[in-house]
Amino acid sequence: QVQLVESGGGLVQPGGSLRLSCAASGFTFSRYAMKWYRQAPGKERELVASITPIGGSTFYAEFVKGRFTISRDNAKNTVYLQMNSLKPEDTAVYYCNALGAYNYWGQGTQVTVSS
Repeated sequence: QVQLVESGGGLVQPGGSLRLSCAASGFTFSRYAMKWYRQAPGKERELVASITPIGGSTFYAEFVKGRFTISRDNAKNTVYLQMNSLKPEDTAVYYCNALGAYNYWGQGTQVTVSS
């Protein structure tokens, strides 16, 4: 049974930090590119960051460059998203995605940036 379980979301003040985690199971994690998407109310889901299966290459959306860092630990079947200097416009549900032979999604974790 494939599972992607996100954690680490919550309420944070502008300028603060959060670290999201996505624990994977049920598939060969090291053969999948991992991505973080987000979806704000009334908006389409958008790609935030991605990392290749071995972790040698990363991609960031322009709106998070320099603030967010994606990483993965293939020994732990986990991908992370370190989010620094958070802004109110970063408020969204953040989703973990695994892309390879198949396409898997997590259930999402809410991130709210507000004072």
